[in-house]
Amino acid sequence: QVQLVESGGGLVQAGGSLRLSCAGSGGTISSYNIGWFRQAPGKEREFVGRITWSGGSTALADSVKGRFTISRDNAKNTVYVQMDSLKFADTAVYYCAATTKYMATTLREYTYWGQGTQVTVSS
Repeated sequence: QVQLVESGGGLVQAGGSLRLSCAGSGGTISSYNIGWFRQAPGKEREFVGRITWSGGSTALADSVKGRFTISRDNAKNTVYVQMDSLKFADTAVYYCAATTKYMATTLREYTYWGQGTQVTVSS
């Protein structure tokens, strides 16, 4: 069964950048649509963005549009989210998730979840 492993989180100053990776483990994720979600303390987990299995279609939440970019390299079995111009409000645990559903943006549509990686943006 495929596993998802997020990495790349850390502490960054406001205005800085991070690139998170979502790597498939134990199987390929090339056939899955991948979503990124985040959850701040005391908040509901929210949609950040998604990318289709081929990388042909991406979507971003309004809160990160223009600052984040999602891409994938199926040869490396990895999906990325490049996060630029980070704000304090971006502080959260970031999760990637996989689904066979096309263009899924809600939590309930995703089948597999990673363990999350912490992103902390200092002001």
